[in-house]
Amino acid sequence: NYGVFDEERYFAAGMEHLTLLAGDHKLGVLICEDLWNGALDSSLSALDLIVAINASPFSASKSAARRDLLAARARDLRSFIIYVNLVGAQDELVFDGASAVYDPRGERIALAKSFEEDLLVCDLDLEDSFRLRVKDGRVRAMRRGAAGDEREIALNIPNRGKAALARRGAIYSPPSEIEAIYSALKLGLKDYARKNGFTTAVLGLSGGADSALCAAIAADALGAQNVLGVLMPSPFSSQGGIDDALELAKNLGIATRTIAISPLMEAFDTALKPSFEGRARDLSEENLQARIRATLLMALSNKFGYLLLCTGNKSELAVGYSTLYGDMAGGFAPIKDALKTTVYALARWRNSLGAAIPESTLTKPPSAELRENQKDSDELPEYEILDQIIRLFVEEDYSLEEIDRKGFDPLVVRKVARLIKRNEYKRSQAPIGSKIGDRAFGKDRRMPITNGFLDD
Repeated sequence: NYGVFDEERYFAAGMEHLTLLAGDHKLGVLICEDLWNGALDSSLSALDLIVAINASPFSASKSAARRDLLAARARDLRSFIIYVNLVGAQDELVFDGASAVYDPRGERIALAKSFEEDLLVCDLDLEDSFRLRVKDGRVRAMRRGAAGDEREIALNIPNRGKAALARRGAIYSPPSEIEAIYSALKLGLKDYARKNGFTTAVLGLSGGADSALCAAIAADALGAQNVLGVLMPSPFSSQGGIDDALELAKNLGIATRTIAISPLMEAFDTALKPSFEGRARDLSEENLQARIRATLLMALSNKFGYLLLCTGNKSELAVGYSTLYGDMAGGFAPIKDALKTTVYALARWRNSLGAAIPESTLTKPPSAELRENQKDSDELPEYEILDQIIRLFVEEDYSLEEIDRKGFDPLVVRKVARLIKRNEYKRSQAPIGSKIGDRAFGKDRRMPITNGFLDD
């Protein structure tokens, strides 16, 4: 009942352990948090084998923590542990599989594939667990204090003989962190679309890194033939951005459609002119461009049953550098939890597999192109700075003073913190997207919009 978990809303906790009797051996069954949290229960000390079934969501930093925890639990209990983890996605959460077997000494002796279903076979010599427990004084002490709250079920398992025992299973090399993140985003989108009845996705292509990465993920997840990229140039769109978007689509093999928005911008200007009389052009007109584009994309989504992808990243979402009912519109946001610097790293990793995202997309200054010569850095710190502050403030709960001591400009730190606090109302209306970090906006980090406890 913390972070992304709301299980106390749905389930009642059990009061006893389930133990399966297989000849002279005891096999215990635990569910996820039973193994992850709290002190070791003395009733676990008599088990030769623990089967732990899990729906453990992926985050980029969890793999090492999971490995260390399971190794420590196996050593402490002097028991084999079979860790079985879900593969697939549900809304924001992605489950990466990577099921594993640990021996009573804490060594990982089998590891299944990540981000895909796998069958892993590993024969175990349960006598090894028993022998180690007999020699371990700590475990004997735990057994003397065991409460005995357990339900035992006898299994009829034939004795296969010593020749079949103690065979290691396959150990697949885990993916690198950036590959794992990309795989999580791909699986998250694939399962969200498939499980909710979508076969085709549509997204706006601007020539920028965010929409380019989302297009690549969509093509990989759904198939290039099931992705439509829509170019919606305005008078402020650069020819370079248009060329980059078309090159991207050609590299990925996705279809495109171009709908110029200049006539619609003029129609809005005409309709609003009497109401805006006497006021200079400002953010209102800039945001209208994003909202026109969202209206066109939603029309295509409605007409053809496409899943509209929102292409915003975590950096933009954190500080509100996005347009409500504009570029924030969509049914699913694949890179919602990816900071801008992570977007570039993912794009370059994807390009290592084959030409996809144009190099000019990754080297030109980021821009929303809603006015002449606009750059993101006009309003925001450079992303290398911004992302570090967001990570410390949002994901690691650093105070502003602690961030200052990391060497950041205190004025910049306070500006970023103020933007994060003031844009909660936008994030509450953003589409869901796959969680890849330790604390994602939405289901993971939940703050009230209306409050009296946040400093300005």
